[in-house]
Amino acid sequence: MSPTVPGFLVNASVRPEAVPDPSTDAGAFHVRLPGWAETRVVQLDGIAAELGLAAVALKDESDRLGLPAFKVLGASWAIERALRDAPDTRTLVAASAGNHGRAVARVAASRGLACRVFVPVRSAAARREAIAAEGADVIVVDGPYEVAVARAAAAGREPGALEIADVGDSGPAHWVIDGYHTLFAEAAAQAGFGTLLVPAGVGSLAAAAARFGALAGRRVIAVEPETAACVTASLAAGAPTAVAAPGTSMAGMDCAEVSPAAWPSLRDGLLGTVTVSDEDSAAAMRELAALGLAIGDCGAATLAALRALMIEPAGAELREAAELGPRARVLLVATEGVTDPGAYARTMSAKWPDPRPSAIG
Repeated sequence: MSPTVPGFLVNASVRPEAVPDPSTDAGAFHVRLPGWAETRVVQLDGIAAELGLAAVALKDESDRLGLPAFKVLGASWAIERALRDAPDTRTLVAASAGNHGRAVARVAASRGLACRVFVPVRSAAARREAIAAEGADVIVVDGPYEVAVARAAAAGREPGALEIADVGDSGPAHWVIDGYHTLFAEAAAQAGFGTLLVPAGVGSLAAAAARFGALAGRRVIAVEPETAACVTASLAAGAPTAVAAPGTSMAGMDCAEVSPAAWPSLRDGLLGTVTVSDEDSAAAMRELAALGLAIGDCGAATLAALRALMIEPAGAELREAAELGPRARVLLVATEGVTDPGAYARTMSAKWPDPRPSAIG
């Protein structure tokens, strides 16, 4: 795949009727948490008009329960459920590129528990420091995210420890998906939309979106970095497929393998996928910043994907399948705010081609 041209996949196996209904238990739990508040939906009217759509809205997860990402929704519910089964737990363990680990650490501290978080060697120093600031011990592993996952799994088997994974087939991996449903139920009450673009990563959030979409009759498209498109590769192959992941600025989606807990819902519930480059994501970050929205790489990727889907000839089949025309209403999930201030500042000062059609010529 070209490093500058996005890729598009229409899922030939989509069967919404086969997708399990989302769990609603987490929503009632979340609203009782201290400091609970809904995150906002922002209407992007200028972008909608430019792209020939009826509406484009953005679900801004840059401040969820005091953290700059949506991850605490899954972590808090998974920890609640896990501790019911293992009340003698003394230490929570997780693997993370940043946001999940910080969320687990925050919840662990609120419950008086110790926390250890394993992070890949290429994780940003600012994200490691943010996890440590929540009171967790941060262990940097000499390898990619998947190595951190293996180390966390081993640590979680130690006496008194409990792994809170957002990947795999454990109870917590399934409960994380259940926890993310709160985001989509909330968004549906805030804005009308027929198509939803959501970042993928290992697929847990996208699986929650697929379950919501199947139940509510919405079309769901997953967005990935072109250098870590494990969901796209798996859908194309019809089975979970590992990919090489040499690195991406979209650190929360720097994943080589799909989560087994997420895979059935992804296979049956996603309409398709769009892959975008780091440069495309960075351009979308700058575009959102000009609108007063401080959104990180993963969150901005959905805007980059929508632009590509509406502009690129190769996106025609998926565009048609998603019914993206003058009457379409689209919701973009912006999963994170500024989680690496130094990298964000560099992106804001960099010069890349303008993504708008007038600049493409």
